[in-house]
Amino acid sequence: MKVCVVGAGAIGGMMAVKLARSGHELSIIARGAHLEAINANGLKYIENGEESVVTDLVATSDITEITGQDMVLLAVKAHQIEPVADKLMGMLSDTGVIVTLQNGIPWWYFQKLDGEFRDSIVRTVDPDGAIAAAIDPDRIIGCIAFPAATIDAPGVIRHIEGNRYPVGELDGSESERVQAICDAFVGAGFKSFVLPDIRSEIWLKLWGNLSFNPISALTHSTLVDICQFPQTRALAAQMMTEAQQIAEKLGASFRVSLERRIEGAEGVGKHKTSMLQDLEVGKALEIDGMLGVVIELGEQTSTSTPAMNTVFALVSLLNKTVQEEGIKVAGQPV
Repeated sequence: MKVCVVGAGAIGGMMAVKLARSGHELSIIARGAHLEAINANGLKYIENGEESVVTDLVATSDITEITGQDMVLLAVKAHQIEPVADKLMGMLSDTGVIVTLQNGIPWWYFQKLDGEFRDSIVRTVDPDGAIAAAIDPDRIIGCIAFPAATIDAPGVIRHIEGNRYPVGELDGSESERVQAICDAFVGAGFKSFVLPDIRSEIWLKLWGNLSFNPISALTHSTLVDICQFPQTRALAAQMMTEAQQIAEKLGASFRVSLERRIEGAEGVGKHKTSMLQDLEVGKALEIDGMLGVVIELGEQTSTSTPAMNTVFALVSLLNKTVQEEGIKVAGQPV
């Protein structure tokens, strides 16, 4: 397949390396020092202490240079999609698809979903409906990225844990194309499978992200720290309970218990969430896509969300301060 990764950060870079090594023709969209390092030295990937470098790929910051792709892996954060949305369809071949990898509720959540909210615009992540208007829902495949990874340095991706990337059609069908994507992921060494209900799996990951990510940013704490400190464990559980009530009103189901989901996060250990990593380098925080959007759905479904509202207010002010002051908020040893 011809594959382009739009946003070759930690997760996108991990996928690019492994897909390239399994024989696919890879291109990546990146920027800044990360792009410069990749073009100079290739994309380095570290997993279980073993290093590999991929140099046989095209790396550019200009999306318009890339066309005829069988698969575009959209790996930018939710708030970074709108500026590139009108260029994504032009990257595809006649039968190409866009595989979405964002944390949180995606802009397409209500597209092809039966019920009273069918084709509603998710305003928190797509305020004017520009993304929904620019991207044909018939060309979208949903995917949930469960692994944890970091950018150690420009051009260097380190795998932390996990290799699961389930995929699914928006209408729940088991098409040939979604199976082909699943097969490509499995061939690259990932654990992938086709889901008949991709939205329930989105909620399963979001369940943890909407709670652990903002709490970690506010407290500068890792997953195991949050889960083992009684007050933050209880706060995460309260936020997750509110989210579950919303999800179930929208027809989603949870295949694991809330407590088991928290235990899974605890088992990851001393891992900094993506939001904490972004905070420490001064990047804009992915708040709306992880938490603000769930509060929006709570309003739509008449569900009370007091814990989520409080945490959302606090982390939003933190993000505003960091962006306006142009500062990095990294913990330093005493």
